[in-house]
Amino acid sequence: MPKRLNQADIDYYHNNGFFGPVDLLTEDECLEVRRHVERVEKRLGGQIQKRCQIKAHLPFPFLTDLVSHPRLLDTVEDLIGPNILCWGSSFFQKEADDKTFVSWHQDSTYYGLEPPNTCTAWIAISEASIASGCMRFLPGSHNKGVFSHEELKSSANLLSRGQTVNGIDESKAIHVPLKAGQFSFHKEDCLHASHPNTTNDRRIGLSIHYVAPSVQETNFPGASAMLLRGKDTHGHWKQDLRAEVDFDPACMAELDRVLTLYRTAPEKRNKAS
Repeated sequence: MPKRLNQADIDYYHNNGFFGPVDLLTEDECLEVRRHVERVEKRLGGQIQKRCQIKAHLPFPFLTDLVSHPRLLDTVEDLIGPNILCWGSSFFQKEADDKTFVSWHQDSTYYGLEPPNTCTAWIAISEASIASGCMRFLPGSHNKGVFSHEELKSSANLLSRGQTVNGIDESKAIHVPLKAGQFSFHKEDCLHASHPNTTNDRRIGLSIHYVAPSVQETNFPGASAMLLRGKDTHGHWKQDLRAEVDFDPACMAELDRVLTLYRTAPEKRNKAS
């Protein structure tokens, strides 16, 4: 029996490649997460997404608590089973009246995972409305293989290499707006994108990447993940550190080591980022 989703929700996810919104945090809980993120940013002197990449949750206990939230894991379990690893997380932030965007792309073009079965939860830490540039998905695109991506680098594109799939029929795209504290799911092969933020508030989102233990990283040896529920039945991943305090020095060093691994890994599967 599913723990949070019904069978229609689960079928929608597998048939279309995404699903949402799903409730997670109360308004007060979400506001506290946002305040904590902004305290971290004050210490960093800039956006958290620019300093903490690939495993953004690793140096911060409050973010580790978020990626392992029981209600979130119950929903993940409905989609990928009882054994759950988190291999990464990344912030996607757009400031008020911000021109930044995310081009159409598939995550699987650069994750290097086999099989390519990451389930990503995208949590809205502030409201992600259509006006603020919420996620857009192309239904069924996860069943059509790896699309050809061009590297169209732009300072306005939040993707590191501007990886872009051209020729998308925009009329088929579906927006998934989220209230603060809600999340959506998408498969790593599902094409997705987002428009600029035209509102007077920041749009802050955290994407969290979950896999079953049968999935492994093929781009480089020694990949690590955090076992959040069940058992690691395959042993493909080293165990991640867990921070005891914000900016835990060992976790910050690991954050930088992993980022270097991802940036220098040889390209596979026609990757574009």
